[in-house]
Amino acid sequence: MTGPLKGIRVIEMVGLGPCPFAAMMLADMGAEVIRIDRKQSASAEPFSMLGTKFDVMARGRRSLALDLKHPEARQVVLRLAEQADVLIEGFRPGVMERLGLGPDECAARNPRLVYGRVTGWGQHGPLAQAAGHDLNYVALSGMLHAMGRAGSPPAPPLNLVGDFGGGAMMLAFGVVCAVLEARSSGKGQVIDAAMTDGSALLGAMIYGLRACGMWRDDREANLLDGGAPFYDTYACADGKYVAIGAIEPQFYGRLLELAGASDPAFAQQWKREAWPALKARFAALFATRTRDEWCALLEGSEACFAPVLDLDEAPAHPHNAARHAFVEIDGVTQPAPAPRFSRTKLDVAAAPAAPGQHSEEILADWGWPAAAIEALKTGKVI
Repeated sequence: MTGPLKGIRVIEMVGLGPCPFAAMMLADMGAEVIRIDRKQSASAEPFSMLGTKFDVMARGRRSLALDLKHPEARQVVLRLAEQADVLIEGFRPGVMERLGLGPDECAARNPRLVYGRVTGWGQHGPLAQAAGHDLNYVALSGMLHAMGRAGSPPAPPLNLVGDFGGGAMMLAFGVVCAVLEARSSGKGQVIDAAMTDGSALLGAMIYGLRACGMWRDDREANLLDGGAPFYDTYACADGKYVAIGAIEPQFYGRLLELAGASDPAFAQQWKREAWPALKARFAALFATRTRDEWCALLEGSEACFAPVLDLDEAPAHPHNAARHAFVEIDGVTQPAPAPRFSRTKLDVAAAPAAPGQHSEEILADWGWPAAAIEALKTGKVI
């Protein structure tokens, strides 16, 4: 592997959602990430792509499958932890402790180990042991309330805000921070990445706007939630959509000029009471041309415009293609590693590994003698 994290060794206790995404980010940046898969895994439904080439978040790392019910398997993890820089896990609080693989046990083997934990509610608090998913965590942060159309329920933002933005990215950021700190202190520490905390942090600007009276609690009544006519999506003549983000007056003026919006009513950009009527005028305007016709007229201009692309169209767009924003691995198109660096090269990640695909190879690389590996196989530990 190449990348800015080359030389960093990470153990990933395989789970769902944010932990694999954080591990993918670290592997994309060149860290050596070893996946610890369970030898007896539960049914993958409704995630039947797990363990296949379609499990994009598993790319770029090798897999060791262990029977964690076996005491010797837990010793394997602890011995790996002795040599690792980082261990990350995404189970409910207490699960790793019950396995004998909690932070204290790992720190006893390796005081420099960074132990990253990502959960929905956090390691402590009244809800710490409750079940939940992304939508629940975003709801508790206050951010879900702000999403959606007026008169409609809050709209689920896929699982981007909780799982990946508020959970995985906060965990990955915390890991890098703690690894850097350990280089000076010589000590590891535990990272408590809660998706409720992270989702709230992503809303820092919204909380600031609300505190100074510039954000209303009503949905579709604000600058960035579809309330403003110049910051919204509109249907075109062919049923496809465009996205307009012309907030600044100079960009708004350019939008009006290029779109041929000569009606004096469009000049009322910042009169909130005029916004509903302006939205209706913009909707009628964009319905007069197809999406491709609007692209020919507005794309690349100062109008703050983009077509709303579907998942097939996005990889083929000329801008994404020029930046190599998507890659194909084993026939599966997927987003490329990001961000990019001026000097450090990022490798195209390897295809996702099947659970246990590299068990013997990993143990050999991490110092197990051949006889010891054979004994683990015979004992059905790996």
